[in-house]
Amino acid sequence: MDNNNYQSMDVDGGRPVKMWTEGVPVEESARQQLANTARMPFIYKHIAVMPDVHLGKGSTIGSVIPTLGAVIPAAVGVDIGCGMMAAKTTLTASDLPDNLSGIRSAIERAIPHGMSPKTRHHRGRDEGSWHTPPAPVDAAWLTLKDEFDAICLKTPSLKNTNNYRHLGTLGSGNHFVEVCLDETNFVWFMLHSGSRGVGNAIGTYFIELAKKDMRRHVMNLPDQDLAYLEEGTEHYDDYVEAVSWAQKFARMNREVMMQNLIAAVRTVIKKPFETHVEAVNCHHNYVQKEQHFGRDVLVTRKGAVSARAGELGIIPGSMGAKSFIVRGKGNADSFHSCSHGAGRTMSRTEAKRRFTLDDQVRATEGVECRKDAHVIDEIPMAYKDIDAVMHAQRDLVEVVHTLKQVVCVKG
Repeated sequence: MDNNNYQSMDVDGGRPVKMWTEGVPVEESARQQLANTARMPFIYKHIAVMPDVHLGKGSTIGSVIPTLGAVIPAAVGVDIGCGMMAAKTTLTASDLPDNLSGIRSAIERAIPHGMSPKTRHHRGRDEGSWHTPPAPVDAAWLTLKDEFDAICLKTPSLKNTNNYRHLGTLGSGNHFVEVCLDETNFVWFMLHSGSRGVGNAIGTYFIELAKKDMRRHVMNLPDQDLAYLEEGTEHYDDYVEAVSWAQKFARMNREVMMQNLIAAVRTVIKKPFETHVEAVNCHHNYVQKEQHFGRDVLVTRKGAVSARAGELGIIPGSMGAKSFIVRGKGNADSFHSCSHGAGRTMSRTEAKRRFTLDDQVRATEGVECRKDAHVIDEIPMAYKDIDAVMHAQRDLVEVVHTLKQVVCVKG
């Protein structure tokens, strides 16, 4: 297999950086972040960079960071286990009603989404959580509860999170639920979310703990958000346990949402249909132990998807753009990874400054979705060209299905 379409960036005093970014822009600030991370003493072989790479907190989004004997909590981030789920149905485009607003409304009723402004800074139930969680949430929570209780014995501050009421909910920002059509007009359901409030609490707690450890040992870091936990220490073991649980929560969160999404669509479309004809559920913000180049390595994918040979993954475009179901090629140099999306080209603040509501309406023509000032930061023009992103990673994945959304629900 030809692995030569990556670009190499040598880093003084650090490991090499291999970048699958041919034909896509990479901001200078992101290159500096990559160099900072590559200088950490526990990086294994090199850092792999996906074509959706852009500036993140501490480490770039769209990077794969293999480590030996240490983990960087801020590289995993606070939306632990964030990822995608997609399921093909036996419905076709002709089975959808001419007016899709009924489907969108049914989904919005079935899946809590968004966040109350007051709860961004204050504790309490927000509009994006359940008031009374339904039976599927209860059943799913029972599979998670005992392990969470054990984690709380070590970290009591996590007890007060909205974990149970957030299970099966969407959140806000770039999280979404979509109804899509593939290249042969079959209907797919697709959604994007993670570990919600409890993942944020776990990530934030251990990021601050790592920073305290660094200050205690007078570590000179190029960026304080590269603070790390060393293997064999109590905090390391506690973090690995907590982050593994948050990743289970995130996967279960998507499963419960998919159940409720399917049930919601059945209330509108009376024709019997099957789902999970083809289904994918994959993380793109996570850490796990894997074997690469003959060694057991801790691999952090910060905005990247596992793409082992034959493994299915999801690469969504922006709101209004194409998305892709892909099959991994098992590229060793990428640590068997691919991008997690198109990748932003500008901040949310800049997108709101630069674009208008009219721009948003034009960019999402043909999609039944919110068209208001609060989602301008998700406008397609704030993201990289998904076709260029896919071309840049042609050695990492092959396209199995091309999806185009017809309904999009955002928080």
